[in-house]
Amino acid sequence: MSNEFEQISIKPGFMKHNGGVLFKTVSETEYEFKTTINENHLNAAGITHGGYLSALIDAGAGTAAHRASGNAPCVTISLDLKFIGASKVGDIVTGFTRILKKTNTLVFLFCELKCNDKIITSASGIWKILKIKPSDLGPGG
Repeated sequence: MSNEFEQISIKPGFMKHNGGVLFKTVSETEYEFKTTINENHLNAAGITHGGYLSALIDAGAGTAAHRASGNAPCVTISLDLKFIGASKVGDIVTGFTRILKKTNTLVFLFCELKCNDKIITSASGIWKILKIKPSDLGPGG
């Protein structure tokens, strides 16, 4: 598998507008993604907004589901998040996604966001594998 991160937010959209997401495949069931927090990502308390962290997980874990399903288009069915830490401007936030199970129609996964070697968000999710021709939109929001 590749040791290099690739930019997955290459087309106009929410995640590209918000700085993009770098992504890499670790194994058939493990994936990583990362981004750097900037001022646009903060809430009124001066820490990273939970909505941005949610979108980051949706994009990164969604790309993992997409890759795990043979690059089939996937959409989020369920995403359960726990916010347990914080990040701030300049921090690099890294996501670690593990595919728990893949069926013909669903991908079940677990994801953690870490900052400075501490877990700041954990999530479990289910993605639906769409049985349509892949579009040119690509993964990553």
